[in-house]
Amino acid sequence: MADPRYRVNVHLLNENQQWVALGTGHISSTYDEQFQGMSLLVRSDSDGSVILRSQILPDRPYRKHQETLIVWYEAEKRGMVLNFQDPAGCQDIWEEICQVQGKDPCVLITQDISDESEEEFDEMSEISYVIELPDCELDRLDQIANIVTSVHSSPIRRERLALMLKNEAYIQKLLQLFHTCENLGNTEGLYCLYEIIKGILLLNKACLLDIMFSDEHIMDVVGCLEYDPDLDQPKRHRDYLIHNAKFKEVIPMTNSELKQKIHQTYIVQYIYDILLPVPNMFEESLLSTLATFIFYNKAEIVSTLQKDHKFLFEAFAQLRDETIHENRRCELLFFFKELCSFSQALQPEIKDELLETLTQLGILPVLKIVMIRDNLQVRSAAADICAYLVEYSPSKIREFIISEAHLCNDSDLFINVIIKQMICDTDPELGGAAHLMAFLRTLLDPSNMPSTPEKTERSEFLHLFYKHCMHILVAPLLAATSKHNCEEDDIFGYEKIKNCPNNNQTAQLLALILELLTFCVEHHTYYMRNYILNKDLLRKALILMKSKHTHLILCALRFMRRMIGLKDEVYICYIIEGNLFGPVVNALLDNGTRYNMLNSAILELFEYIRVENIKSLVSHIVEKFYNTLESIRYVQTFQGLKINYEQERYTQTEIRKNLHSVLQNIVVCTGTEEEMEVKEEMCFTEGAEEADMPPLEDDDEFMETKRTQEHEDKIDSPKRTSSGDLGFSSSYSACAAIGTSSPGDNSVVCSVDHPDDEKEKEEDEEDETSPKKKPHLSS
Repeated sequence: MADPRYRVNVHLLNENQQWVALGTGHISSTYDEQFQGMSLLVRSDSDGSVILRSQILPDRPYRKHQETLIVWYEAEKRGMVLNFQDPAGCQDIWEEICQVQGKDPCVLITQDISDESEEEFDEMSEISYVIELPDCELDRLDQIANIVTSVHSSPIRRERLALMLKNEAYIQKLLQLFHTCENLGNTEGLYCLYEIIKGILLLNKACLLDIMFSDEHIMDVVGCLEYDPDLDQPKRHRDYLIHNAKFKEVIPMTNSELKQKIHQTYIVQYIYDILLPVPNMFEESLLSTLATFIFYNKAEIVSTLQKDHKFLFEAFAQLRDETIHENRRCELLFFFKELCSFSQALQPEIKDELLETLTQLGILPVLKIVMIRDNLQVRSAAADICAYLVEYSPSKIREFIISEAHLCNDSDLFINVIIKQMICDTDPELGGAAHLMAFLRTLLDPSNMPSTPEKTERSEFLHLFYKHCMHILVAPLLAATSKHNCEEDDIFGYEKIKNCPNNNQTAQLLALILELLTFCVEHHTYYMRNYILNKDLLRKALILMKSKHTHLILCALRFMRRMIGLKDEVYICYIIEGNLFGPVVNALLDNGTRYNMLNSAILELFEYIRVENIKSLVSHIVEKFYNTLESIRYVQTFQGLKINYEQERYTQTEIRKNLHSVLQNIVVCTGTEEEMEVKEEMCFTEGAEEADMPPLEDDDEFMETKRTQEHEDKIDSPKRTSSGDLGFSSSYSACAAIGTSSPGDNSVVCSVDHPDDEKEKEEDEEDETSPKKKPHLSS
């Protein structure tokens, strides 16, 4: 069998400057006895006759063009062109010519020529754009396939081939041959037709797609694409589309054009997704017109349905009907899900118009009804529709939730229905829960909450959420860390938590909840801080530091890290007073010498405190845990914390000395020694205890189990605490940090400003007033 690489079309430029096609055949470079030298010989594919016999002369100029053409002049005004279908074959023959003439194959022309001759060669090279399709016959299918697949590298040739295919009704003739080949069982012909039809689709011409995807021809196109030469047996895609893929009319359609467009779009999408191979980086652009064809079909379907109000009203009426069969309800929801899915690929204006129409027709109350159904498919479809709606306009969903808050119990709120579905997800991988968590996160994102003097959506919605919904969201976390499931006495010890839920599904759910709470810490500063303090939420989250699931430990750690990252004095005092670094240190020690993500995350937390030099936390860590952590030397974090601690201690000592000296000099100049003593006593009475730094606790003292009694709604402050701020007076206590003064303390207390608080309180106005006194912190 002849090598297809050497298949060429031979063209002659005659004396009248007209191109003549001499035929198609296979070329070889052989020694010719007649010429006593090497010659180019082309024999016809059809009958083996000689099409071309040309001696390779040593001084004849040959030119290579566009990797598939070799041109030369046999005589004056008589040009020859070899048009190769394979660049590799062209390169081989070119190397033979260059070898005879003693030239480097890298050159594009073998002899020096005049400018006039170069122009003549350029004119001859235009033959590369000439397309000649053979007659549409069975024995020419392989030639047609080679022509169709060879034009993709040249935009001009693609244009000319597309024009010929359209004007000569060539596609219709090819599809007629397809039926002939199937009837005759002509496998080779069917393989050629597969390459031809695939090649025509890759021409990327809309005028050809209109022909191929017409009702008359579309199934024949599918049939041609069944005969992929790379498959052992053809796939029966037509059988599937005709007998298995059933079109269901959830509501009877009277528009026949719409039904035809839906059928066509489904089959074309099937061709794009299933029948055509995944395009590589070079072919991806060749399918852009096919993708555009699908896009415009979907846009037309969506626009037509959106205008058919009678159809949509009837569909919604059936969804609201409590007596409707579950299968019917499922079909209706799948219809709206697919309709929303269609809209995602459309232009924003069309998508917004559709979703606005669905919202006005009352899709949110309908989704609320179906979300509580037992049917998993129904709930899943409803969740997908919710995701489309929240992406379109989270404000509309928030408005709906706010409006129903005055009419429903907490458990019946739409957002609480979503939260319950997330918590009760039966999927072992919690795919649905993760989907719903993304929905909640979008609703709670302040960046998409408009806030104007006339519209206080942010404050209204956040007030509602933290008052009516947050307790449902954190319920699994509180249940998993309750005394029944996990003894709080063991939080700071090495004992494994008793009966702590280590179920993988539970761990994944808790991780999702902690991720959302971490988001709230960052974006809902005022609301979330109050909730954490009232519920002692961080202490409960840190109980999970003993979980066997590392990803859950990391989520709890991230929750704490985000709080510290805000550098909020209220959070810092809360952590210090609750000794909440204990579980973190224990987790680091339990991890041992393993170098893993948990090790890195904990060290990053301490490194952040060192680099930012959060003084009260530096003091607390060094005083409470340095003896325990001193042995960790593979990083300099803890040594750096000790250095920061000592530097601050020295600075405070110097400040006290200087203050004492200044006061003494003032007394000498303005008063008696007795007055000086009185003033010194007033200044240093409360700070006397903090002047001497307490000794570091040893390991044994740290590791002792500490029993604490906590109140869920209020955290009481001790009568006298150290702020851990290394030398500041005791007036800068936990009470001072949250903006209140200690009982019986008449001294002036430094207030702590929270810009985020002021912003949120201003937006809240009438609905949420910041309390004058924050809850006290327990020791």
